[in-house]
Amino acid sequence: MTKHRFLEDSCFECPMCKDKQENYCFKHATTTYNGIKMNGHINGNLDIHTFGGYSNTYVCHQRFVFKLPDDMPLEKAGPLFCAGITMFEPLYNHGALEGKKMNIGIAGIGGLGTMGIKLANKMGHTVTAISSSERKKDLALGKGAHNYVAMSNKESVSGNMASLNLIIDTVPVHHDIKPYMSLLAPGGTLVLIGVVPKNYDFGLMELIPMRKITCSVVGGTKVTKEMVKFCYEHQVYPDIDIITADKLNDVWEELQKVGNANSTRYVLDIKASLK
Repeated sequence: MTKHRFLEDSCFECPMCKDKQENYCFKHATTTYNGIKMNGHINGNLDIHTFGGYSNTYVCHQRFVFKLPDDMPLEKAGPLFCAGITMFEPLYNHGALEGKKMNIGIAGIGGLGTMGIKLANKMGHTVTAISSSERKKDLALGKGAHNYVAMSNKESVSGNMASLNLIIDTVPVHHDIKPYMSLLAPGGTLVLIGVVPKNYDFGLMELIPMRKITCSVVGGTKVTKEMVKFCYEHQVYPDIDIITADKLNDVWEELQKVGNANSTRYVLDIKASLK
């Protein structure tokens, strides 16, 4: 069994909650980390915010607890409830599981992006990896991308204009999205995952012909169950590296220095850390 990576409670009454899309709860979903216990479905000290994985004990509504397949590796299952559901949600909501072959772009080739490449590939689509330079081309192709666009290369961009039905943009910092929108085919959709506080600048002309922009955040219980089933059946998991607590500072310094250049999700082995 495991609990939802991001949610532990919601109002249960709004249209989104009734459709099991609690991540878009109209009232306010209680998040796993620093969440406010405001919906009344969980006990414990209601004045204390949630602490997620830093808790000694955890109270969670059964709605947000999921049964995992017996032989699903737990060290890989945990990251599915972060990178897995974050990328599965927009693919699910924008038709990637409806049987029609699509051209799907994944922008940002880090932990989220490589998971998105794996998922879109296993769903049977043509996958184009999109990054700022050529640096991550081998990584992206190795994870299952069929094509690669380097946004710093004008020929690379122009050669792929109006070619993608769906782009999932995982870039975690503010950036110019207009060049990305030029890659969308008529009727295509750009989904922003790396939501940043600063507003994006684009004009209505970028939305012609019939292009759309939307956002996505994790997933509700309905889609999460579908994600677990799909990833188990197709053996799609994030890239992980299991570490003990004494390595945390080293990992943090490495991420600060070079970023997530190899797409790895670090999994803390608490049992081994206590030996």
